Amino acid sequence: MTRDSFLSTMRRALFVIGCVLAGLVNAQQAQQAPAPAVREYTLGSGDGIRVTVYQNPDLTLETRVSEQGTISFPLLGTVQIGGLAISAAEKRVADGLRSGNFVKQPQVTIIVTQVRGNQVSVLGQVNRPGRYPLEVADVRMTDVLAMAGGVAPAGADLLTVVGTRNGQPFRAEIDLPRVFGPNARNDDIRVVNGDVIWVDRAPTVFIYGEVQRPGALRLERGMTVMQALATGGGLTPRGTEKGIRVHRRGADGKVQVIQPAMDDAVRDGDVVYVRESLF
Repeated sequence: MTRDSFLSTMRRALFVIGCVLAGLVNAQQAQQAPAPAVREYTLGSGDGIRVTVYQNPDLTLETRVSEQGTISFPLLGTVQIGGLAISAAEKRVADGLRSGNFVKQPQVTIIVTQVRGNQVSVLGQVNRPGRYPLEVADVRMTDVLAMAGGVAPAGADLLTVVGTRNGQPFRAEIDLPRVFGPNARNDDIRVVNGDVIWVDRAPTVFIYGEVQRPGALRLERGMTVMQALATGGGLTPRGTEKGIRVHRRGADGKVQVIQPAMDDAVRDGDVVYVRESLF
């Protein structure tokens, strides 16, 4: 073996060893990285639950959480579990059985059989408006919209979420297309019991006069006069660009008549009128 071939072989060997060592280090770091916290479902009024105690079938109970957040459990009487995570509710029942000397080492399991206590309302321009249960923890706004069949064709891109957080009124306006942009996970907020998601009607522009398809149009972002007319099929043979007027309501409520350029932007509520050519 020549000196050059020997050096080349050694370089390849060192490269392979380096890759193996890097892989071992990455694997060790992945094992040491803390797992993301998992939110538990919180029991609420109206939830149907099944409570079982290991090796104590006589203590099995199927019931519903009352409006006060309580259940009536054998031997313990009234137990407050509303607002608790499932594991915390299991511990509360187990502690009661242990402290009362009813069961020495109780192993309590609670299973939610019907979700009624944690619900979100979806209203406005969605395909299936109504109330939807939060069957698991960490439900996001887009999850609930999917349950409601998504935004209807007449729905706006801007959504409003209202509710309470930490006992204080909460309101958020969310730009739906932004949620699906890069690094925008935080915009897809977590919804909680009692939240209401409102989808307003999309902004609208009206065109009439000498256009092929007069009527109301959905106002797309950045839409210009030319794009609005194109959406309406364009001008008729009798229409003229010089005869285009935009009727726009100002902040004072008065309607202004504007002679726009074709690349001017239109606004929500604008009325675009195309006059007939005189020649």
